[in-house]
Amino acid sequence: MSVCSDKWIRQMAKERGMIEPFVDGQVKAAEDGSRLISYGLSSYGYDLRVSNEFKVFTNIFNTVVDPKNFDPKSFVDIETDVCIVPPNSFALARSVEYFRIPREALTICVGKSTYARCGIIVNVTPFEPEWEGHVTLEISNTTPLPAKIYANEGLAQVVFYLANDVCETSYADRGGKYMGQRGITVPRI
Repeated sequence: MSVCSDKWIRQMAKERGMIEPFVDGQVKAAEDGSRLISYGLSSYGYDLRVSNEFKVFTNIFNTVVDPKNFDPKSFVDIETDVCIVPPNSFALARSVEYFRIPREALTICVGKSTYARCGIIVNVTPFEPEWEGHVTLEISNTTPLPAKIYANEGLAQVVFYLANDVCETSYADRGGKYMGQRGITVPRI
């Protein structure tokens, strides 16, 4: 495998709709000049944005988090420009961008350093060959303090890898359970 350059990412975005909407370059400031947590095309990846939809975990209903029997009472749905993740807590969100991964590619997604330096860990599983959808983002606040997450700004970087050989069986071929997801998707069995 080899890491894909900005040239390859740009080409796939334009020719195959790999990233929609696609931002060709780094955006670091809003139109009014205020600073943003950067997003868009970078040298060897793409910095995705977090949408304004969040599911913040709560203990109000005293439920148990069970991946085989996920209880929607485990979280509170919030639509906001700034999400406050409680201390030592967790939230789900989704990307603004919709991704269509080519059969010859695989991605790894990691949190941006701006958030990591604040104790915010972003966990995202790989985007497998021929997977498509909004990315469900897992956000952990590891600090003893409330943490802000800014909607429509950068949250994580997607690094694209090009395979030496095309896989025999893609995510689409397997009929993956998270194929075509829109919005924030909770665990499925």
